[in-house]
Amino acid sequence: MQPTPSQTIGPFFHIALPANENIAHIAGPGAEGDALTLICRVLDAVGAPADDAMIELWQADASGVYNHPDDPRYADHDPAFHGFARMATNAQGACVFQTVKPGRPADLNGAMQAPHINVSVFARGLMKRAATRIYFEGDPANAQDRVLSCAPEQRRSTLLAHRDASQPSLWRFDLHLAGPDETIFFAI
Repeated sequence: MQPTPSQTIGPFFHIALPANENIAHIAGPGAEGDALTLICRVLDAVGAPADDAMIELWQADASGVYNHPDDPRYADHDPAFHGFARMATNAQGACVFQTVKPGRPADLNGAMQAPHINVSVFARGLMKRAATRIYFEGDPANAQDRVLSCAPEQRRSTLLAHRDASQPSLWRFDLHLAGPDETIFFAI
């Protein structure tokens, strides 16, 4: 027997994802930590916006604890912090999320990771989700992060969100699906 071939994802997200299914607030009212706004854009190989993509984010709270029972420190998680968001992109290929800067979670071996946000992208032409991470430009912990240090040095910038100079709590991150500025995606 032959396996059934995969089909590409999309373009269908705006039809299949009703507006009330968009989850833009990762941190609820009263969540601990430094509040921030994160604007993520999905761009194709030529830099055009992907207006029919979907982004999912998952992150630790300000103390580095995931809102998930598999996190060994789950009992200490911030109850006002949801940790998950999902949004369809708009006409500019963008999504705007409200969250807090994550703390440093431990990896499976107990080593501390740099603050980061886990990302899944679903878009036209993809056979399955594309997974990556968003790190924060200028964070001193980036130098010790095992995952980030595995990325070729000349391409690490594709994993960095950049702070908006005019608004310190606003961060921007572009996800390039292909092309010369392609974001590093992980094979998971």
